[in-house]
Amino acid sequence: MTSSDIPSAPTAGILSEDHRYAREQIIEMLQQAYFMELETVMSYLTNSINPDGVRAQEIKESLDEDIQEELGHAQQFANRIKELYGVVPGSLEFKAEQSFLQPPTEQTDVVHVIKGVIQAETGAIEHYASIIEFCDDVDLVTQDMVIAIQRDEEGHRRLFEGFLREYQAEGRA
Repeated sequence: MTSSDIPSAPTAGILSEDHRYAREQIIEMLQQAYFMELETVMSYLTNSINPDGVRAQEIKESLDEDIQEELGHAQQFANRIKELYGVVPGSLEFKAEQSFLQPPTEQTDVVHVIKGVIQAETGAIEHYASIIEFCDDVDLVTQDMVIAIQRDEEGHRRLFEGFLREYQAEGRA
């Protein structure tokens, strides 16, 4: 294969040179989303192991299930970054931000974990909404992917809001 056999860059769409600035902005937003998902995986792993007590079991099991889904989201973001001619960032660029999902002082404080999950999911939903809005009429492929991921996050948040309501009804939150 010679260099003349390699197709030239697209002349239209998000991969074209005309959309370089928008593409770079989308890549930055996707890199942030990628790190958000990876940090959530770490936090969910921690919080799927540390809590103690009979009441903690359902929360731990739910987080354990969510770990694979969140990791899958990170992989989707990474693949899309690459497709857009970006570079998937390495660990040295990572900066932890989820102080609200750090393990509680008391390992029986399941409400702390539930509230942290709700806060993490809300942050993801808000960030993904900004990506969806930015991509409107610019990058429908990324937009479609992020819409599907946002749906998953809304489901996670809704589940943990239900856990919190149960604890509130019992006067434990």
